[in-house]
Amino acid sequence: MKRLASILFVLGVLLAPGAVEAQTQRTLDGFLAEANRIPFNATSALRPSAHRLKGETERAFGAVNREIRDARAGGRTPPACPPESISLNPRQLLNFLNGIPQERRQRMTVTDGIRAWMANRYPCPG
Repeated sequence: MKRLASILFVLGVLLAPGAVEAQTQRTLDGFLAEANRIPFNATSALRPSAHRLKGETERAFGAVNREIRDARAGGRTPPACPPESISLNPRQLLNFLNGIPQERRQRMTVTDGIRAWMANRYPCPG
């Protein structure tokens, strides 16, 4: 019984809000090293690594969208000004992220990369 309680406690800590996000924060360079190995074809979506990368990308977009919403609500200039609905071409996104110098990518998170892409693609009016 003590062992079960210990396991449940550890799972609770690992699955607590924010814990999953903290575990998945890795450098943009590490993310791209894995993403660049996945081919662009229909069967690649079945790969566990592709599914994991998709989830990581979705969390990064969610974080940037929250930053934008919070900045607007606080009367501050957001990091980007995207329209309500955006179109995303994965190849163009990867090309942009790969274009960031590797020295910078090694210090950036995936969220930092998505923020840079959105700021580049959807800059706020001056």
